Amino acid sequence: MSENSSRGFDNLDGVYSPGRWTGTPRSAYFEPHPIVGDAWEALRRSMVNFRGQPVGTIAALDNSSEDLNYDQVFVRDFVPSALAFLMNGEPEIVKNFLLKTVFLQSREKKVDNFKLGEGVMPASFKVLHDPVRNTETILADYGESAIGRVAPVDSGFWWIILLRAYTKSTGDASLSEMPEIQRGIRLIMTLCLSEGFDTFPTLLCADGCCMIDRRMGVYGYPIEIQALFFMALRCALLLLKRDCEGNDCIDRIVKRLHALSFHMRSYFWLDIKQLNDIYRYKTEEYSHTAVNKFNVIPDSLPEWVFDFMPTRGGYFIGNVSPAKMDFRWFCLGNCVAILSSLATPEQSSAIMDLIESRWGELVGEMPLKICYPAMESHEWRIVTGCDPKNTSWSYHNGGSWPVLIWLLTAACIKAGRPQIAKRAIELAESRLLMDQWPEYYDGKLGRFVGKQARKNQTWSIAGYLVAKMMLEDPSHLGMISLEEDKQMKPQMKRSASWVC
Repeated sequence: MSENSSRGFDNLDGVYSPGRWTGTPRSAYFEPHPIVGDAWEALRRSMVNFRGQPVGTIAALDNSSEDLNYDQVFVRDFVPSALAFLMNGEPEIVKNFLLKTVFLQSREKKVDNFKLGEGVMPASFKVLHDPVRNTETILADYGESAIGRVAPVDSGFWWIILLRAYTKSTGDASLSEMPEIQRGIRLIMTLCLSEGFDTFPTLLCADGCCMIDRRMGVYGYPIEIQALFFMALRCALLLLKRDCEGNDCIDRIVKRLHALSFHMRSYFWLDIKQLNDIYRYKTEEYSHTAVNKFNVIPDSLPEWVFDFMPTRGGYFIGNVSPAKMDFRWFCLGNCVAILSSLATPEQSSAIMDLIESRWGELVGEMPLKICYPAMESHEWRIVTGCDPKNTSWSYHNGGSWPVLIWLLTAACIKAGRPQIAKRAIELAESRLLMDQWPEYYDGKLGRFVGKQARKNQTWSIAGYLVAKMMLEDPSHLGMISLEEDKQMKPQMKRSASWVC
């Protein structure tokens, strides 16, 4: 690949300076909230050391019930903790974490004698202390111990995104340029870019492979994974060295990004015009001239979506696959779409319009709905397999997750709507400390602490701190945001949203 062919992807860092939080806000009128100090104390208590060095934070410090796997360091859970430390000028723990996890990636991984792909990153790891021998070892979980035995697809993406955040924040490229780190990036990319029978540029994956780690009907091409995939591709493009080993990978990434951006912006996007078009679809269409490319039956449209869709606004739907569209709203995927510039500026603005228009449904009394709406009665039984944790308006089935505040805040700042994030943060501040930093909340409005929610959940704490610091100093956004690349912008044949 020639140098010029990838030039359009080289300057993706945006206009933000890396910036570091010193504890002194830029605004002289800002008064730190009283719970900030408690949050930092709790976050530091969750830190895990390995042979005298900090390597991560455990999922929760809840002594009231059985630990299960909440005493482990999860890759996805550590991301908001890592960002908090980076924003506070403490990069050591993040560097150690990145090195330890890439080392774990290189291990042989087997589940019931079946060997997993080389690029698979662990879902989590645990530091084991042997007081007799006075030794410490790390035990990793690649999915073999997870509920449902599903390997994490998102861990590798979050690892690459965090590596770029570390590099951007510190200005130190020496870590990303290490041979083992470069190899780790290439292994993840090789695993995801492998050729197969797919006719779509999206990534096929199973239920339980991401933050939604139980059966929730997201099998296929869930928006969360596609948005993270897109962002990881763009971050990898910035991090990979232009050498004989990296050039082939870079070339494949560039091609996939063009195809993926067009596919997602065209087929996953929904606004009132597109909804009306689907409502009038003809079926059994053939050839390249087909309008209803996925043979979606209009009668399959759920009734709730017609009332949910505002006249002004739109969002990326949950899933698109043959004869089925999952119209549910998923928060993480839409926020990452904004941060990665998978969403165009017009689409980003439309997502913000939707959140404001449907504040009660998506935010309620405790930010933020992981998905909307919840599945109920017969649909819940069939789709979740009668999962007692994912009952209606609980956990991943319409529960409210405070950790998502950091993603919402970052997306709001990038979209030029920080007032939305400020309103959500103020809601969270009214209860989080009083409720002991729960993992999630239940109910249509997020009014009740989750029935099985762990207290002192680390990413609830870290998510709040990251949101707070980002709102104080928007320059922090630069480590987690990528600006739009003009070469990837397709000719949109559908409206991005209703306009005046």
